[in-house]
Amino acid sequence: MRRFFLFSWVIVALLLTACGGQTPAATSTSTPEAQTGGKSITLNGAGATFPLPVYTEWNQMYRSVQPDVTINYQGIGSGGGQKAILDSTVDFAGSDSLLKDNQYTKMPDLQMLPMLAGAVVPIYNLPGVDKLVLDGPTMVDIFMANITNWNDPAIAKLNPGVSLPDAPIVVAHRSDGSGTTEIFTSYLGAVSEEWKNSVGVGKAIEWPADKNGQGIGGKGNPGVAQAVQATPNAIGYVELAYAKSNSIPFANLINAAGNEVTADAETMQDAMAAFANAFNERLTAKIMNAPGQKSWPIMGYTYLIIHMKENQNCDKTKALLEYASWAVSDPAAAQKAADLGYATLPNAVKELVMAKLQEVTCNGQKVLQ
Repeated sequence: MRRFFLFSWVIVALLLTACGGQTPAATSTSTPEAQTGGKSITLNGAGATFPLPVYTEWNQMYRSVQPDVTINYQGIGSGGGQKAILDSTVDFAGSDSLLKDNQYTKMPDLQMLPMLAGAVVPIYNLPGVDKLVLDGPTMVDIFMANITNWNDPAIAKLNPGVSLPDAPIVVAHRSDGSGTTEIFTSYLGAVSEEWKNSVGVGKAIEWPADKNGQGIGGKGNPGVAQAVQATPNAIGYVELAYAKSNSIPFANLINAAGNEVTADAETMQDAMAAFANAFNERLTAKIMNAPGQKSWPIMGYTYLIIHMKENQNCDKTKALLEYASWAVSDPAAAQKAADLGYATLPNAVKELVMAKLQEVTCNGQKVLQ
């Protein structure tokens, strides 16, 4: 397993505080199949901030399951996580953005494992506006800077009776390479050919609002959340857990079926069900603009990126696989994820992940027996 310097626990503590996390009282109801034999093992990972709140909680919970294993995870964005595992400076990476063909070519044994799904929500800061409704075309026009004022007729039409301010819209977005951005822009591209062709979809784009002076950037989901909270008349996008933990209001959306929906457990599960059979041979799938009556339209899986073939520290490899297995199968871990606002994997997807974990080898031998 690739060696990596220890991330400061001070950083983890600060990130946990920023996300509104607390040390969980929950205990695991299952244990890994094999123990470490008393050896102290440290696993270091980095990547997406999308799952950072739940990974922080899980990593603490896992100490009660396997006290000899310490897991550090630094939220540096999906792009940073992908670079780190390609550079062999982490034991695993987190990403909401899919690896590209050239990245698999550089390191063919990389494997993405879906761990959770989550909703991306449009958060806003409009004093006096307790409820806001948006649809896909209006969202596109806001983030394309075609709609620049909150009392624009297109927004007012979706919000009858709401006193919208006569104020310029400030667009908050990620300043770093981000899987959350890729999920969000994939949705905008799915509902607008103009967006797809003129702005594009990806981890990092050039935001039209920046060009007219109405855009602000924030690093990571925490940075965007903070920017919106600190800026009246701002709108941005974050993973649902950040909106919930920071008590930031987020808009309801009109989904592909034409229904107004909010992001919650029911609407996320409805969206996942629509794409239950969409996984490809690389164990990746998109959950975008689902057609279900109750589906939340902006969702994505978050993945661990691991190596399928190891030739170095087999104890570390085994510890990582056992942790991943626990995370996707343990009831206490699932409950913590749900409490934070994530959607846990359907049973069929769990089976795919567990089967893939069984295929990992170290020095030519399967790690999990």
